[in-house]
Amino acid sequence: MNDIDARRLTGLAGIATAAALIVEVPLYFIYSGPPPDSNVLARLLVGILGLGFLIVFVTAFRELVRRTDPACEWVGTTAFATGLVYATITLVSSGLEAGAVIATDHPIDPTITVEGTYILYGSIGRLMLALFLTAVGYAISRTNLLPRWTGRSAFVLAAVNLAFVPSLFFGNTPAHFYAANGWGTTALMGAVLSYWILALGISIYRSAARRTPTSR
Repeated sequence: MNDIDARRLTGLAGIATAAALIVEVPLYFIYSGPPPDSNVLARLLVGILGLGFLIVFVTAFRELVRRTDPACEWVGTTAFATGLVYATITLVSSGLEAGAVIATDHPIDPTITVEGTYILYGSIGRLMLALFLTAVGYAISRTNLLPRWTGRSAFVLAAVNLAFVPSLFFGNTPAHFYAANGWGTTALMGAVLSYWILALGISIYRSAARRTPTSR
């Protein structure tokens, strides 16, 4: 795979990841009470697809960093590892929610009922994303892989995610902004991440057009 193909694959994977996550987040706000099983399972399915695309994205990003500057391969590997851990713990959370909904004979709100997902979606997820975004931002700034705004925005978003790590001390009410499973800690951060990945994916894909046909 040459440099142009690597950029296109990384960009497309980022765009696909963002598209799935952008579709998923609003599905959490359709119902004021416990949603029907169809809603929960649909949003989980969309999220699972998005996480699959995310795994492709972080893998391709590592390869892109290595090709651009072999000396920064360790940074690309850090981004890959933390992105993979984030995807894994979120997939586990999705599995716990889906299992609870399938096994129950009445509608439940798994964001409240499934206690095991509180800090998986919240504090643990925020920490992994902070590490991932820091690695991505550092890789971009060191390799000049993309425009400067992509690296700087990654650092800003990493700091915001890090600020939500202590949210596990503030209860489990989803309607609260800053709680273990609050809408700020989970839904808002998920929405911001999805649009950032969309912008990043578009930037990476467009960068392929600026490369010469002989680039490697």
